[in-house]
Amino acid sequence: MSSAQKETKEVIIYTDGACKGNPGPGGWAALLIFNGEKKEIYGGEKRTTNQRMELKAAVEALKCLKEPCRVKLHSDSAYLINAFRQGWLERWQHNGWKTVKKQPVENQDLWKELLKLSQRHEIQWVKVKGHSDDIFNNRCDSLAEQAVPTEQ
Repeated sequence: MSSAQKETKEVIIYTDGACKGNPGPGGWAALLIFNGEKKEIYGGEKRTTNQRMELKAAVEALKCLKEPCRVKLHSDSAYLINAFRQGWLERWQHNGWKTVKKQPVENQDLWKELLKLSQRHEIQWVKVKGHSDDIFNNRCDSLAEQAVPTEQ
């Protein structure tokens, strides 16, 4: 392989979101793994929903990638995973960001950002069972819970 042909990096990402009340204060977290090195990122918002936090975690994780990568993104959110694996996003876009019930798709801002970021990478969307024995999913769950802002 010539120096001009760099091998695409493989990154494993785990994401999770949490919310106290829905809506309410929420947190998101992601764990990125590259060449055995781990990076944790997390944040929170004072008034949000669980689904927004699930999407925010994926957005923020993908924003960390400085170049196009092959990504395995793991999430326990059926909302996130199914939108990509079952063609929901294509249908929403085709229908002018309306659901099958002709209602505006919720969280369009995050979906659009996620779509833009995902076009840069080769992403395998992996559904994991929440609150089970997956240590990386459990770590993200813990970080997302810790990132939820406390009411002041």
